[in-house]
Amino acid sequence: MTQMNTPVARINGIALNTSQEQLDEDALRQRACTELLRQAAQRDGLLEPTDPPAVEGAISEAAAQAIERWLDRELAIPEPSDEACRRHFAAHPARWRTGERVRARHVLFAVTPGSDVVALRNRAEACLLDVRCHDGSASDSFGRAARELSNCPSGEHGGELGWLSAADCAPEFARELFGQVEVGVLPRLVHSRFGLHVVEVLERDPGAAQSYEAVHGAVSMALRQQSYVTALRQCLQLLAGAATMEGVSLDTADSPLVQ
Repeated sequence: MTQMNTPVARINGIALNTSQEQLDEDALRQRACTELLRQAAQRDGLLEPTDPPAVEGAISEAAAQAIERWLDRELAIPEPSDEACRRHFAAHPARWRTGERVRARHVLFAVTPGSDVVALRNRAEACLLDVRCHDGSASDSFGRAARELSNCPSGEHGGELGWLSAADCAPEFARELFGQVEVGVLPRLVHSRFGLHVVEVLERDPGAAQSYEAVHGAVSMALRQQSYVTALRQCLQLLAGAATMEGVSLDTADSPLVQ
């Protein structure tokens, strides 16, 4: 069977992939962001012009260090005021509780190299619709779906994950589960580095409330991280606007950009 070649995306003529690589859109955008930053570091004299382009998405150690220096120089992140920290603390009380736990189960649709991501999402959306339609009914449609469809070993047990803390989960998974009040099948797919999850929250243990003074440092760090992500996104969009982009776009507002 003849292997089909995939289009090669480029930033200012530098290839991001080979014709033999099967990359989803997020992975391709990730490579594009890294290459934009690598070229910016070269342009501004922080990286040798001879530094080689990434191989399968991996840049040189010198490039990684140069990008870090370039970002430190270009991104001015202000220290959040005490007033801003207090507002954030008051607006997100559940986030600053300690000992929060969630008992959940899931159906995992794993993203693997060469996966048809569109078809996988369609299967996950169909599963989500089905289990939401039966949520609260006598039949355990969720457990059946997990046993039949999940790519996680927990599928053998109806998708049961047991009691989880935020530290037990990938950060992007934890963001969807913790600091919330929802119980039951979540109305949206949860995206993680492992794939697409249909999730049911069975029980919540909210943990203990903390005073603002006890968590001020963590609140300040969270606001700084928000500012950093916003500044980085704007910076990358400016770099992309000045570059010749072929086969990849960073226009999507919720692009992961860089990790």
